[in-house]
This record gives sequence, structure tokens and C-alpha cells, in this order.
Amino acid sequence: MIPGMYPKRLIVDEARQMGIAIAPLDVNASDSVYRVEDHGNAIRIALSTVAGISDGEVQSIIAGRPYIDLNDFVRRSGSSTPVTESMILTGAFDALHVDVNRRDLLLHFSDLQKSPSAAVSGAQMNLGFEPPALISSGLPAMSPAESVKYEVDRLGIDMSRHMIEFYGEFLNAIGAVRSSDLLKQRSQSSVLVAGIKVAMQTPPVRSGKRVIFVTLDDGYGLSDSTFFTDVQGEYANVLYSTSLLLVRGVTRQHRCQRYLYQSHWGMGFTCCLRKLEHQTKYARNMTTDENANPGNDSACRYGCIFRIGCRKR
Repeated sequence: MIPGMYPKRLIVDEARQMGIAIAPLDVNASDSVYRVEDHGNAIRIALSTVAGISDGEVQSIIAGRPYIDLNDFVRRSGSSTPVTESMILTGAFDALHVDVNRRDLLLHFSDLQKSPSAAVSGAQMNLGFEPPALISSGLPAMSPAESVKYEVDRLGIDMSRHMIEFYGEFLNAIGAVRSSDLLKQRSQSSVLVAGIKVAMQTPPVRSGKRVIFVTLDDGYGLSDSTFFTDVQGEYANVLYSTSLLLVRGVTRQHRCQRYLYQSHWGMGFTCCLRKLEHQTKYARNMTTDENANPGNDSACRYGCIFRIGCRKR
């Protein structure tokens, strides 16, 4: 895998597939860059991964360590409000506050900002100003899906688990084929493939026509898709605006590569997968009826040529 060609979340997933643990963001353990830990068995997420953080903030956070709690961090780290919120939402303070959840920490951070002690820097006497108490609010902890959402939004990485895992039941119900199993399919087999869009390129070609190349990742490998001019006018918007794609095609063997052609329909899905039960219901219909259309709110029909390269990550 070529660094810089693919997003960092894919490189992190590559390490995970190799059996290397992904050590989470930690206010006292994360450095300015990614670090190898546990004798080469883990990689620690870097502070510089946090969206919007400056080099000055990274160095200020490191210089102020160790921190004993969130209040100590707020007073001495020099971190901005958006960066501190991102660190809370992505678990950087989980090791310091094991008895409360991230929602509690967000509420506590808001209280700290309103407290008189917030105006007193770490280098000054506190003049008797006590910080607000950190107590459990009774709010539920964030679900795994919420945690991954914030990881992707604030870090650009699905740190705790692969995004596609949350659609596993749905993809199994419709018979989607893993990228690692595509080369095992017989030629002329109708298959479904799904994945997260990790790269999209439109390089110049000899014919002068515009061709879109899309790379999808499903947690088991990479698949390369080629979308030619005749389908781009109506469906290019789906490719550019959607993070997760589901495509039906027919395999064909040619020169040690397997192709998908005569695609019947495709679906871009993010928030449109509102309820798994509803999706599974029409998914069963689609597996028996190639022309089934689950509706404009959750899917779109298009034809394309879909190429699967014979490569592993």
C-alpha cells in the first residue's frame, strides 16, 4: 500500500488486518506522531490526528503532562474548546475517568468553562475556587456506532472498529460477497459487492473520455471499480457524495483479472439505511428480482462496469 495514495483510516485498518492492535487516543500516552507500543504489537493514535489541532497545541499538551483529570487538562494544556471536545468524544480521557462516560465528560467540560476557576491558569493560585464536581448524569454511554461516527468525523479514522461492521447483518442477508472471496466466484456469476469509498481518481485516458476509478474497502481487502462515460451523467453524483456503496454485477474472467459487468443496480447508503429490518425486507426481494427497486429514499438504479483487480492489500 502506497502512503499518501489512500486515506489514513485505510492504513490503520491495514495494520488491524495484520493483527496489530490500535491503541486509542490518550491524553497522557499519545504523542505528536504515531508510536509503536507493546514491543511492536500495537500502534498508538497520535494527537496530531485530531481535526483542527495546531502544532502549538500538540506541543503544549505534551509539555503539560501528566494530567490527573479533565479539569487539570483544561487549566494547563492550552487546548482550544473544539479540540478538547473532539478529544472527549474520541475517548482521550477515558483512562482518566473510568467511572463516568463521555456524555458526562462533555457536560463536565461545559460546567468547567462556566466556572470561576476557568479564568485561573495553571500557573496561578486558585484563590479557593473549586472546580465543579464531576458526577454521573445518568445518561447512557455512547453506542459503538456513535463512537465510530465521532472517530471518523473528528479523527478521520474508524479507530475502534471498521465502519462496514455495522452493516454486516444486512450485507449477509442480501448475500454480498467479501472482496477476499471475489476471485473464488465462477465466471458469469451475479454478485453483490459493498464497501467504503477510500479513493476516487479521474486520470486522463487515451480516448479523451472521462473515466472514474473508485476503490472500495470492506474490511477484507480492496476492490477497484471503473465507471465509464455512458453512466456518469446520471450517477456520478452518487459516487462523489456517498461514502458507502453497494453494487450488483456479473463476474467475467479475463487475463488473470475478474471483472464485473452488466451491473443491474447500485446503491449508495449512509444515513439512508434507517432500519436494518426494513432494508433486509426489500433486500430479500432484490436477491430474487434483479430489477427490484427499493425506493428513491434509499437506493438508486444505475448501470456501470465494475472491475475487481486481482490484488490484496
